[in-house]
Amino acid sequence: MAKANLRLSRLARAELDGSAVLNALPHPVVVVDAAGIVAQVNLAAQNFFDCSAHHLCGHPLADHLAPDSPLFAVVDQARANGGSISEDGVTLDSPRIGGHLVGLQVAAIPETPGHVVISIHERTIAHKLGRQLDHRSAARSVVAMAAMLAHEVKNPLSGIRGAAQLLDDNVSSADDRQLTRLIVDEADRICALVDRMEVFSDSRPLDRGAVNIHQVLDHVRRVAQNGFARRVRFAERYDPSLPPVLANRDQLIQVFLNLVKNAAEAVPEDAGEIVVATAYQHGVRLAVPGSERSVHLPLVVSIEDNGAGIPEDLRPHLFDPFVTTKQNGSGLGLALVAKIIGEHGGIIEFDSQPRRTVFRVMLPLHPSPGEA
Repeated sequence: MAKANLRLSRLARAELDGSAVLNALPHPVVVVDAAGIVAQVNLAAQNFFDCSAHHLCGHPLADHLAPDSPLFAVVDQARANGGSISEDGVTLDSPRIGGHLVGLQVAAIPETPGHVVISIHERTIAHKLGRQLDHRSAARSVVAMAAMLAHEVKNPLSGIRGAAQLLDDNVSSADDRQLTRLIVDEADRICALVDRMEVFSDSRPLDRGAVNIHQVLDHVRRVAQNGFARRVRFAERYDPSLPPVLANRDQLIQVFLNLVKNAAEAVPEDAGEIVVATAYQHGVRLAVPGSERSVHLPLVVSIEDNGAGIPEDLRPHLFDPFVTTKQNGSGLGLALVAKIIGEHGGIIEFDSQPRRTVFRVMLPLHPSPGEA
């Protein structure tokens, strides 16, 4: 019996060829020969390049990437060294695939001189989750600041405002009256800012249920097109088969209105375009703090614009409070977005380059009756 099982095991190993192993890998893998011709790809690579194996294999890899792509320099270096090279933070772009910030692992294949295997790793889930924890930390700092401002700032401001109004009633000079009114106006402005921040300190439990994400996005688009985005062209790329998301409808509207408004203010006036897309993706899970379970986040909503992009120095702090590129902005919009998405158990991330900035929101699905 043991010998029979051993023979079956050897037979199974013999039937498990290299292509089956490659196709099981979640990351794009490409094998190129000494002339730069694609020899083999896995399914993930076909999805990454948006091209079938038939159109990839037998053709130069340079047909699918920009001619000056840093990937080719890494490939040449791996061939010259005859070993393996890792490179992080590499941008791969072309008109077909757009722009991707990736990590590369390129290794020479000793058995076939000149051949190399390229493994492409898009920004890892760990990296995304690390940034998400930063966003949540920023949101928590805003909550603490909002509570402090509400209790420690508004009361003395009311006294200052009342004193200025009393002075206004007793001064005779027009210049003095102008100063007292300036004090009142500035006190009102600070109180309005504190009121806007008090939304961060709202700790009531969320009322969540099954929400059709496309109905939310259609509502946001109608509001935008009838208001702040009248001159912007909208494109929709929806996956109609998506199930409901587990969320609070009003708060999701607030999130996507904020993201679409930012996009509308970033696009050029004469040729502004915003692309709203939904998709289902496998494999994204977020660990629940203090628990061994994790939450699956398969529903992805993308808001893409063709604006100038986010300045490099602002990107690490984009979800922090009071960070803004707008002349009259408060810098609280994206901090509030991060707070709401965090309370929904989701992730928000972004990629930005000139003429293509994408914000992606990943959310959990509404559980089926059995799962609930």
